[in-house]
Amino acid sequence: MRSSWIAACFLLGVVSCFAAQAQLRVASLNLDNYLIMDRSVDGRWRKEYPKPESEKHALRQAILSVRPDVLVVQEIGGAEFLEELRLDLANLGLEYSSAIHMRGSDTVRHVAVLSMVEPQSIVRHADLNFAYMERRQAVSRGLLELSFEGRGGQNFRLFAVHLKSRRTTEKADPQSVLWRTREAEACRNRIIERHDGDGNLPYLVVGDFNDHPRSSTLRRFYQRGERELGHWVPAADSRGQVWTHFYAREYSYSTVDGFVASPELLPSIKNGRATIVDDPRTLSASDHRMVYLDLDFNH
Repeated sequence: MRSSWIAACFLLGVVSCFAAQAQLRVASLNLDNYLIMDRSVDGRWRKEYPKPESEKHALRQAILSVRPDVLVVQEIGGAEFLEELRLDLANLGLEYSSAIHMRGSDTVRHVAVLSMVEPQSIVRHADLNFAYMERRQAVSRGLLELSFEGRGGQNFRLFAVHLKSRRTTEKADPQSVLWRTREAEACRNRIIERHDGDGNLPYLVVGDFNDHPRSSTLRRFYQRGERELGHWVPAADSRGQVWTHFYAREYSYSTVDGFVASPELLPSIKNGRATIVDDPRTLSASDHRMVYLDLDFNH
């Protein structure tokens, strides 16, 4: 009887282990200028100053609380800043074997990924552009594409984005709505090309879209003509609040960060939802909150 009980416990442990291995946690976080720039620190204006260590510490604690397998970040400086973050997290026991940095036409703020899972392929789409105000305009931060073999053997693609902010110098384009929508179109069209031309893998679009889920910007990722492309993954924090960005100047809250999943990937999103991290320490380090979801490839 005792041996049967031990065998049953062992089998349950093995099953639980395989179930855990089949899950993959993906997170997105805007680091709010993790780079050197002119900034106000403790009430003083500093020229060419790095992100304060107190803010970096708060970011690291937020990341440690989630422990994502794949972490997509926005507003990071050059590759050396990504390596700094990777090493600091490793010193705290969170090790990422892969660090992928994307340099677009914006030479200051970049998109990057830290991953515990080695990507099968990496494509940096730095050539994207679109028609805007009688000129061609580059997609500022580009489009970073990673292909993974998820735990459980399911292959999928991840596309990391950081679309144009609402700041503008074009009076004809208040809040850069047209710019951002055209950026989204350029990224969407490339995603379709990659999906149709290379294996039809399910995919996840991740990042800071700088627009709300029902905007013209995000709708570009949901559908083209009659073709269904993806769905916004709903997210909330522990209190049911859905905002991911706080704009202090206007005391306004909005949902601009998150995930768009292709129809094929939707069944693998655990509980069909993402989670917004509501640790108040994060707001001392960034005007954005981290969002994450779990991909469960047992389904």
